[in-house]
Amino acid sequence: MSEILPAFFCGERRLASAGLTLDSINPATGEVIARFPRCGKSDVDAAVTAAVQAFPPWRSLHPEERAAQLLALADRVESDRERLLRLDVRDNGSPIREMALDLDIGTKHLRYFAGIVLQLRGETIETGYDRLNYTLRQPFGVVAQIIPFNHPLMFALKTIGAPLAAGNTVIVKPSEHTSLSAIALAEHIEKVFPPGVLSIVTGTGDEAGDALVTHPDVRRIHFIGGEATGRTIQARAAGMGVKSITLELGGKNPIVIWPDADVDTAIDAVVSGMRFNFQGQACGSTSRLLLQRAHRRAFVDRLAEKLDRLRSGMPEDESTEVGAIVNEAQMNKVLHYIEVGRREGGTVCVGGERLRRGEFAAGYFVRPTLFTDLPAASRLLQDEIFGPVLATVDYDDYSDAIRIANSVRYGLTASLYTRDLRIAHRFARDVEAGYVWVNDNQRHFLGAPYGGNKASGLGREEDPSELASYTETKNVNLRFA
Repeated sequence: MSEILPAFFCGERRLASAGLTLDSINPATGEVIARFPRCGKSDVDAAVTAAVQAFPPWRSLHPEERAAQLLALADRVESDRERLLRLDVRDNGSPIREMALDLDIGTKHLRYFAGIVLQLRGETIETGYDRLNYTLRQPFGVVAQIIPFNHPLMFALKTIGAPLAAGNTVIVKPSEHTSLSAIALAEHIEKVFPPGVLSIVTGTGDEAGDALVTHPDVRRIHFIGGEATGRTIQARAAGMGVKSITLELGGKNPIVIWPDADVDTAIDAVVSGMRFNFQGQACGSTSRLLLQRAHRRAFVDRLAEKLDRLRSGMPEDESTEVGAIVNEAQMNKVLHYIEVGRREGGTVCVGGERLRRGEFAAGYFVRPTLFTDLPAASRLLQDEIFGPVLATVDYDDYSDAIRIANSVRYGLTASLYTRDLRIAHRFARDVEAGYVWVNDNQRHFLGAPYGGNKASGLGREEDPSELASYTETKNVNLRFA
């Protein structure tokens, strides 16, 4: 394929200054479907310079004017829904019906932050009869949004609403594995925003991403991705001064089935919680299934039957329930962990293999996999695999369940199914996770803070605190007597 899809910065479509490109590969077929710029430091420098220049007039706009442009972008995305959706599916490999929900979530976030833009306000503080003391919330300037491969268009949309509404200019660096929908989004960005306000810079993490993180004029960074990369970003940013950073990192999240839970409901919850509909490629997926020892066997047998019925298929087929792993390297990582589980003595109850025949021959398809009988120190119970691999672990009583749930370094989400409100409230209090579901899973609610504890990240999103996090507080003390 000779055509190169350009990135978008400095208010125009641009190729990488060095002329380098990256290939976009359809994970369902293994075919190269597009090429796009592999931007480097000089390209990032140009994008940041444009963002710095665009910042003063953008922050000076009335908040409702900034909100109107966010709404205009949401309208344009929705009018271009079919094209953007199919582009995302071909680039990412997840089923089309799931990616359609992603698009809706992204535009809802734009509308949400446009709607609460006037809630960004300071406060007055009593300090004396002849004084007025008040605070201002002021934008940082240039914000970098570094987003992952699992929800390309959704993250490209949902991460820009808060910083733009707060008056910052934004540079989005999509994953080098799934950049096409962000590139297509630029066609609407240039019709809505002034040049330099919102840019799309494509490239690898260690080139374009690192150049953004270490640029002295990028004072605010938001990263979604793996824990190791998050720690690297912290270290690299610290070497260039003091920057404000939020991180939404990985998880090895527990779902606890209490003995009194309805079995059919719980089995459905385990399947949906693991996010097999995204091939397990979700930070919040509940990949550790905690079952009371006495009830484990019967539950696992029924769960295995349900997993075996999940339909793997081409991502663009509306009936597909499990699509393709995003790229070959990620697929090989998943298959490696499956072999690790076998070597550790685990039992594969269902799945555990790559699909290689017929329409699956050239793609990166791995069947939903269920492990039991793993030792407590198993890597499958400790490491984030980011693939369709669910591992069970037995517990004896409540204390044992909490100990196991909290035994990993992560703390993003947790889920419990029970009819006992006493157990529900104890679990919500005791589990080390930033986002807890009881008799529910995977649902997010705009206005409710989402984020992780421990190694799962810093900061919260999806609520008014996210909007405030893209501002700095300034205190003003005025003596008028």
